[in-house]
Amino acid sequence: MPVYNYVGLNKKGEVVRGKIEAEDPKSARQGVKELGYLPTKVTTDETPTEKKEKAKVSHTLQSLTLKEKMDFTSTFLTLSRAGVPIIESLIFMEQDAGSRRIRLLAREIRQQIVAGSTFSDTVARYPEIFGSVYIGLIKAGEESGEMERTLTRLIELLKKEADTKGKVFSALSYPVFVVILAHVVVLIMLTFVFPVFKEMFDSTGAKLPWITQVCIDLGEFIKARWYFLPIIIITVVWGIMSLLKWETSRKQIDELLLSVPLIGDLVKNSAFSNFLSVLQVAYEAGIPVVNCLYLANMTFSNSKMNSSVQNAIKKVQEGMHLSMALKTTGIFPQMILFMISTGEQSGRLGDLMEQSVKFIDEELDRIVDAITKMIEPIMLIFIGGIVCFLALALYLPLFQSYSLN
Repeated sequence: MPVYNYVGLNKKGEVVRGKIEAEDPKSARQGVKELGYLPTKVTTDETPTEKKEKAKVSHTLQSLTLKEKMDFTSTFLTLSRAGVPIIESLIFMEQDAGSRRIRLLAREIRQQIVAGSTFSDTVARYPEIFGSVYIGLIKAGEESGEMERTLTRLIELLKKEADTKGKVFSALSYPVFVVILAHVVVLIMLTFVFPVFKEMFDSTGAKLPWITQVCIDLGEFIKARWYFLPIIIITVVWGIMSLLKWETSRKQIDELLLSVPLIGDLVKNSAFSNFLSVLQVAYEAGIPVVNCLYLANMTFSNSKMNSSVQNAIKKVQEGMHLSMALKTTGIFPQMILFMISTGEQSGRLGDLMEQSVKFIDEELDRIVDAITKMIEPIMLIFIGGIVCFLALALYLPLFQSYSLN
C-alpha cells in the first residue's frame, strides 16, 4: 500500500506533518481526518523511476513556446466558460490538442489534480514553463473564485507579450540580417577573390598597400586554419553570454542600454508596457497592491529598473502612495505617474492603469518606427563602408602599378 506524506492542522490551528498508508490520495485525506487533523496537503513519496520520468517530462515541457502557452490557456478558458469540469477539459486537451507538448502538459496537470493537488499548486510546480507572474495570477484567480476572468486577463497579457516581442523583433531583424550577410560576403571575398588577384599583384613586384596585404594575409589564414573560425565564433558568443549572466557586468550593461538614445527608450517602454499590464491584471483580480507590485516587478529583465521598483515596493509597504513611491524611482514617465495618481484619488486605479498601458503602447509604436527609419541609412553607411574597403583593397595596387608605369 502506498505511503503518503500529509500536512494538516490540529484543533489548535497548529501545523502537523506525518505519513499515512492509503490506497489512493482520497483515502489518505480521509485517514488524516480520522486522525483529527484537517488535511491541507497530501503527497506520495516518488520512486527513483517516477522522479526520473518527472524530470524527463519537465525537460520536455521547458521548450513550451509562447504560442503554445496561449493555446493552452485559451482552450482551458473556452472549456471553462462552457461549464466543462477541469478534469474533462484536461482530458480533452490531452487527447486532441494540436501540440504534443500541450498534450503532455495537460496529462501532467490532470494526473496531479487527480492525486489531490489544486490547479494552482500543480501549475506552480513548473515555474520554468509558466513563470512566476502566470502562477501568481492563477493562484489569485483560484482563491478569489474568478478563474474565468483571470484566464481572460492572462490571455490578454500573453498576447501583449507576443506583440511586444514581435515589435522588437521586427525592429532588429533587418539589421541583424544585413550584418550576417555582410560577414558572409567579406568571408567569400577574402577566401576566394583576393587569392585570385594575389598572383597578379605579385607579378608587378611592387609593395602592396597595407589594406591589401591585410586582406590577403587574413584570407590565407582563414583558408589554412578555417577550424579557428567556429572556435572564435563560439568563444565570442560564450563570452557575451557570460557577461550577460555575470551580475556585475549585467548591471553595467543594463545601465548602458538605458542611456543609449532610442534604444534606451525602446527598452524602457517595452518594460513599462509589461509592468503596467501585469499590475493592472493583478490589481483587478483583487490582489493587494504590494503583491501586485511584486508580480509586476518580475517582468523587468533590466536589473536597474528591477532594483528601483524594489525600493518603491518598500516605500508602499511603509504607507506611501503608489504614485509617489513609483515617482521616487526616477524611471517612470510623468504621464504614467499622473494617471496612476489620478486613479488613486478617484478610485479608478484599474481603469487609469489600462489607459496608461495604451499610452505606453503608442509610445512604443512611435519608437519602433523611429528606430526602423534610422536603421536604413545606418545600414547603407555600413554596407557602403564595407564595399569601399574591399574596393580600395583590390584596386589600390592596380592604381599604384599604373602610376609606376
